[in-house]
Amino acid sequence: MTLTPLINETLTQLYPHQDPAVTGERILQLCKQWKSGQHTPVPLDQTRVWMIAYGDSMTSPGAPALNVLHRFSQTWLKERISDIHLLPMYPWSSDDGFSVKDYRQIAPELGGWQDVEAMAKDFNLMFDFVINHISRESTWFKGYLNGDARYENFFLNTDPEGNYHQVTRPRALPLLTPFTRKSGEKVHIWTTFSADQIDLNFREPEVLLESIAILLEYAARGARAIRLDAIGFLWKEPNSRCIHLPQVHQIIKLWRAILDKTFPDCLLITETNVPHQENIRYFGAGDEASMVYQFPLPPLTLHAFLRGNARWLRQWAKTLEADPLPSNCTFFNFLASHDGIGLRPVENVLDAEEKNFLISEVERKEGRISWKTDPDGSQSPYELNINYLSALSEPGESQDSQITRFSAAHAILFMLQGVPAIYYHSLLGGENDVAGLRASGINRRINREKLDLSRLHSELIDPQSLRARIYGELKKLLQIRRQHPAFSPHAGQRVLPLEDSLFGVVRQNKQESETLYCVVNVTGTPQPLSLPVAGIDLVTNKPFTGRCILAGWQTLWVQVNSPLEA
Repeated sequence: MTLTPLINETLTQLYPHQDPAVTGERILQLCKQWKSGQHTPVPLDQTRVWMIAYGDSMTSPGAPALNVLHRFSQTWLKERISDIHLLPMYPWSSDDGFSVKDYRQIAPELGGWQDVEAMAKDFNLMFDFVINHISRESTWFKGYLNGDARYENFFLNTDPEGNYHQVTRPRALPLLTPFTRKSGEKVHIWTTFSADQIDLNFREPEVLLESIAILLEYAARGARAIRLDAIGFLWKEPNSRCIHLPQVHQIIKLWRAILDKTFPDCLLITETNVPHQENIRYFGAGDEASMVYQFPLPPLTLHAFLRGNARWLRQWAKTLEADPLPSNCTFFNFLASHDGIGLRPVENVLDAEEKNFLISEVERKEGRISWKTDPDGSQSPYELNINYLSALSEPGESQDSQITRFSAAHAILFMLQGVPAIYYHSLLGGENDVAGLRASGINRRINREKLDLSRLHSELIDPQSLRARIYGELKKLLQIRRQHPAFSPHAGQRVLPLEDSLFGVVRQNKQESETLYCVVNVTGTPQPLSLPVAGIDLVTNKPFTGRCILAGWQTLWVQVNSPLEA
């Protein structure tokens, strides 16, 4: 299949007043430049599990941080974690890496491309593509301010008196930031996220060409997946919400087609922290994102355990059955990440009372709340900033309770359709970094503590430590998951009609003739369970005969050995 028709069609739609031929030929030349004939497909099956981490999540004196992370991963993650999502590893000026100064370099404190390429030999890597915006300290923006003609149209100089009330605002910060160019010209530049994160202007074909060149370079340097950060905001139109516009989807389709042609083993994942129906639009017809984040899962799982009631989680999960996935796509499931726990994805799931309950619980447990500006000028909470273990735990409770509840929450993550991703602090039993939060004044720092490798190793080999016990429980569940094709992201899923104290799904892989009934008790008290099947509980390796009493926060994964009901 040739790319030329799609390239020409996309360019004509994006830039109707320009001849697509010249830009189209430059795109084809980029594809030829980077195309490699060596591709080893990596099956997207139940063995794929991601860990999310910064390049400097682990540190050791005198050693490049990426090398430290690689050594840790070789020791502790092999045969458990298949993929590592490296959060932005490029030179940066703010936002812990998401204000990128140079897309093509590795931050010196992390190491170099040789460290990334070494890690890529042992793990499938996901790179971040922070292409909605760039640092004000970047060569591109400095060039613009200095009058370099190349960058004249790379950014959005916008009328400060314009009407922007429809624009979707992810933060409670000014949309436009004033700058003075070398010529003395005063400009007001579009900055969706912060004054240090300058939005790129994709109305300029040169910006599109740069994005394609970077995307291909990342794939060539070992990226098996590329995350499109804040991608919904990529294109701006006057008198619109400036999110999810048709041009965004056209660009993603083009990127996907280019990758499929040049690096077919490289996946695209879209980061759109929005309600579910908006989010799944990024699958397109199977021709956009390979994976989309399952953003409602973190707040709804947390809510289920804090309430001891899975009703809202079950109702949401049931809706997934009405939206069958394209055969080549799946969900990227997670509970915790470098960001907070988003509230926008549950706008149509949790009412104000239930959201306020979550907010009060997070504040009670030393977390913070981040706010956004709404179209009417008011502010509303958009994110809970707290470590996930701390959010689930009760102050002063026993380790046993902490671990059992936390493991149960992750059992839900591991048993749902899609691929699971575990934030490094969750995998390693991290808790609130209140000191880091207070020292920085940055809410998200509560869940971004850097770990000393020597101390971390000592804690993980201590069988009584909280880190070792949590790591051990999650490792056990992951080892079970890897062995069972019913957990494949492409296996079927049906939500079980259980009491509100329980959450359960049926996973069925018809090709492998395996069916699993998976149930979690979201309360701390014993609950009766009746299922129309018999089999073996994979967690305890004991027979299940159809009825049992689930202990508080117990997980039951039954491999069925009797036929399903008709």
